[in-house]
Amino acid sequence: EDAIWSDEHWLVAPLPKPSGLPVVVLLHPREHCDLGGLPLERQSELGPLIVRIERAVVAVGNIERVHVGRWGDGSEHLHFWFMARPARMPQLRTSFAAIWDDILPPVPEEVWRANNAVVARALAAGGGRAHV
Repeated sequence: EDAIWSDEHWLVAPLPKPSGLPVVVLLHPREHCDLGGLPLERQSELGPLIVRIERAVVAVGNIERVHVGRWGDGSEHLHFWFMARPARMPQLRTSFAAIWDDILPPVPEEVWRANNAVVARALAAGGGRAHV
């Protein structure tokens, strides 16, 4: 219900509330599985979808890099994190983006919503459905 984009096999959802980075979204399959149990058909979709999401996040503007990670210790459901590092903020390089996301003041809610809408529309342009 919180997805900003979906197709018949995948969902992209933001964090429940704004955080310190301009965009943080998670990709996960509709089917409950972890990476090792991902069906072959979903495996073939995953690489192109990661690239699409990275491009959609960059479409927000002033994004220097999109960090893609897989965390979820204690969880048996696959999800990939996409964390947008703002341009001209080299102190957020590498894994520091995840740390700074918790420390920086949250982006204003209207900016957060607008950024998520850009991501959703950019993804929907290549298929699937935007929900914002």
